[in-house]
Amino acid sequence: MTAPTIVLVHGAFADAASFAPVTRILLDQGFTVRVPAVPNRSLLGDSAYIRSYVEQLDGPVLLAGHSYGGAVITVAGAADNVVGLVYISGYALDEGESLGQLQGGFPDSDLAANLVYTPFPLEGAEPGTDVSVKVDAFPDVFAHGVDRADAEVLAAGQRPLAAVAFSEAAPVAAWKTKPGWGIVSAADHTINPDVERFGYQRAGLKSVIEIDAPHLVMRSHPAEVAKVIADAANELA
Repeated sequence: MTAPTIVLVHGAFADAASFAPVTRILLDQGFTVRVPAVPNRSLLGDSAYIRSYVEQLDGPVLLAGHSYGGAVITVAGAADNVVGLVYISGYALDEGESLGQLQGGFPDSDLAANLVYTPFPLEGAEPGTDVSVKVDAFPDVFAHGVDRADAEVLAAGQRPLAAVAFSEAAPVAAWKTKPGWGIVSAADHTINPDVERFGYQRAGLKSVIEIDAPHLVMRSHPAEVAKVIADAANELA
């Protein structure tokens, strides 16, 4: 058997470029890699989009999700051709649980005080609300540990998350039927690392490693992140 296609799923306040260093490493190692743009409009909508994307790929797929992307792969990973899940500083939601509920159990982080709420129009409905990180705070809160110049570029181009995504409950938890691996960012200033530890332990992931790294661990420690993903892909081959 060949290794599965690796689909990297970015999180809130980021885009596919957040995975660029890891993508390069995995491509150089001969893996087939895809990094779709997540709409960041709602957990249910984003998960449906990624699931549809995955189901149109030939052969088995390994999903790797960062941050909010972990919640997305938890739901989208129910697709039949998904054979494994990798959580990177991510939310491993349980069935019926929302981001807000899981995060609320471990409130310590620097993120809440540095969020910006901006209305956006919705056709035929009340305006929605976009959530983003204050541009000036982004390098220290979201990209702590990343080269300052790179962090400023990421801050300028961050992809907001619609507020509704925080309250929607996951209709399914793919980790109950698919093997999983996890990375805890021990120096995370965005998500309390205990959120990651709790979710991974509850999910019974096959392997969990801790890296003394910030939330954007795939930018600060790309080799370590790529190794976890590659090892999982090779184990599933």
